[in-house]
Amino acid sequence: MKRIIMLTLAVFTLSCQGKPETAVTDNNKEELKKGDLKQMDNSKLETAIFAGGCFWCTEAFFTDLKGVDKVVSGYIGGTTKNPTYKEVCSGTTGHAEAIKITYNPDEIAYEDLLEIFFATHDPTTLNRQGADIGTQYRSEVFYTTPEQKIKAENFIKLLEDQKIFDKKIVTKVSEATEFYPAEDYHQDYYALNPNQPYCKAVIEPKLSKLKKNYKSKLKE
Repeated sequence: MKRIIMLTLAVFTLSCQGKPETAVTDNNKEELKKGDLKQMDNSKLETAIFAGGCFWCTEAFFTDLKGVDKVVSGYIGGTTKNPTYKEVCSGTTGHAEAIKITYNPDEIAYEDLLEIFFATHDPTTLNRQGADIGTQYRSEVFYTTPEQKIKAENFIKLLEDQKIFDKKIVTKVSEATEFYPAEDYHQDYYALNPNQPYCKAVIEPKLSKLKKNYKSKLKE
């Protein structure tokens, strides 16, 4: 695990705060639907919620994993109801940019999701991912069941015991509160805007490493 995590881990060098509001067109949505796999058995699906910096990045890392049915970008952990992106970016609402993953535990384990989460962001920087600074970019696992809480805490302990990172892990493990989906233009952002400068410079290199190191876990 140590080799994989250290190979995959990369620090952001650009900021999310200048992200343009790109419109999502019906044509783009149709293109995404063409590659959809058959619908999963909804009775088996569970939910995982992770915050690890810019949700454009975290969303892109989990979308193509086997067993993942849906990934939604949004906001969680704050006090303002129905926050907007502008409000969250101000750092005054207490929310984190996060993703809500709907997945089939028969096809991908929660521990696998945790491994990829910790392998694709820096959990040792408090309220920061590279040039993105603020509580909205904090590292936090929001558990939706008591079992997830135990698994997340044990996973962090394992990383610390094996000294995977040179610094102390600051990732919080908190009970999930209300999750607010982000505005439409944030959803499927990388898939719809792969040539956008931020996507090319920040997401694409990290996504390439992920696909190389976790090839067996990706959808065909």
